Amino acid sequence: MPDVKGRVLVTGTGGFVGRALVPALERASWAVRPVGRRDVGDIGPATEWRPLLEGVDAVVHLAARVHVMRDDAADPAAAFDRVNHLATARLAAQAAKAGVRRFVYLSSVKVHGDASDHPLSASDSPRPNDPYGRSKLAAEQALAAHAGRMAIVVLRPPLVYGPGVKGNFLGLMRALDRGWRLPFAAVDNRRSVIGVGNLADAIRASLDTAPGTYLPRDGEDVSTAALIRRMAAALGRPARLFPVPIAVLRGLAAVAGRSAAIDRLCGTLTVDGAVPGWRPPVAMADGLAATAAWYRGPSAG
Repeated sequence: MPDVKGRVLVTGTGGFVGRALVPALERASWAVRPVGRRDVGDIGPATEWRPLLEGVDAVVHLAARVHVMRDDAADPAAAFDRVNHLATARLAAQAAKAGVRRFVYLSSVKVHGDASDHPLSASDSPRPNDPYGRSKLAAEQALAAHAGRMAIVVLRPPLVYGPGVKGNFLGLMRALDRGWRLPFAAVDNRRSVIGVGNLADAIRASLDTAPGTYLPRDGEDVSTAALIRRMAAALGRPARLFPVPIAVLRGLAAVAGRSAAIDRLCGTLTVDGAVPGWRPPVAMADGLAATAAWYRGPSAG
């Protein structure tokens, strides 16, 4: 039996990324201490993490209030700040005091905004343009205060897909499965994405790599139209795409109050994918096939 590399506390283990990460870490000989909502409740600036940090070598902090297209919170900015910023700051402070040696934080490419004319890297200045992105950046800044006591690794992934995915990606799969015609044939952008298996492996690598901020991705970038075609192929469905000028799509989206969604579908946003010593182990085709298999199964939402 291989030696245990150390004990790692992982928050958010009941979530989309957490369910993929725990077995990946266990395969890599880490002893995982999983933490979910049942253990700490709704996290915030008063969450008591100390009992969970005893004997822990590293922390991977996944728990977060996730980005949604339509937020029904009375004060979304305060809600994001409480969970994503203040709870992270509290955990980091208590982890540093407990002697934790490494802290890996799952941030988001949203700290850079929604579009870029070049592949983003850690050297690009953050420019968040919504409460979610600003809360993630604030959490990163809170972590930086502990860099002298812990090795800090921040990951800013792009769109994550895979078994268990929700939101717009799941909605697009349903549209393809139902044979809907989609007006994106003329969209010739570039988008970085990352499969949840690849993200889990990047997090695993972050427990050993040099401290820093990294933007992992799958091994290739795709246009929205190409991604839809690949998704359709994985589902065994035709991609019923037809061309509509992007200006028309943006105009219709503005009338419907869906400008942000169209901006993501039509805009370009790529990242450099650089994580020292790491390469994505799962090809995009295989990641999409696994997502389609999950969607076809009884557990899909």
